[in-house]
Amino acid sequence: MKPLTAAQRRIVEAADPETGRLSGTEAQLTALVRARLAFRHPRPPHAWFLTPAGHRVREEGTPGAAAPEPSPAPTASEGFAARTGAETAPHAVEGPARAREVRSAWEGLVELRRMTNADGARDRPCAWERTHLVRAAALALEAAGCRPAGPGTEGYRVDATPQPEAVAVREPTQEGLRACGAALERAGWQVSEHAEPRAGGRSRYVLASPRRK
Repeated sequence: MKPLTAAQRRIVEAADPETGRLSGTEAQLTALVRARLAFRHPRPPHAWFLTPAGHRVREEGTPGAAAPEPSPAPTASEGFAARTGAETAPHAVEGPARAREVRSAWEGLVELRRMTNADGARDRPCAWERTHLVRAAALALEAAGCRPAGPGTEGYRVDATPQPEAVAVREPTQEGLRACGAALERAGWQVSEHAEPRAGGRSRYVLASPRRK
């Protein structure tokens, strides 16, 4: 791959860590498309996003270049982040503005599925989701209208698990838990419900894995 210019590298490194959404001039972004590091969403507002190769460049650094220093998990003030339910600070963006952010992020992820799944499937998770399980599951839930837990608010919580390619989703109500499971199934995840071993079977959670077929 042709080495990136300093300006191109800054654009890639500044991409939204959740969705890969890019900002820059049309000429700069078109050059990243030619380098197979970005693509343009076909639907309005025709935003630009990193491809899987672009995500790798952002996360690992370009060949021959020093790897970027690790950054903390994004907050609402730093860019879009799917809400996992583990957040402890009040959210800066709510209501219609948050709904627009989530919708844009989900549309970008669906387009990434089309671009990177071998058969162009949009209804099945892609490689990026399998390497960002908690973020991907949280985005699917929030895009479906499920409510994440937060300061003083009950809702879902997505946690990593020791199992490969699986997350645990917990919700304080049985109705809410089933709604989360149904939302993930519609988003292309395999789900199963289990009893919490330490709760004597009184509490349950959903185990979810991105479907491959």
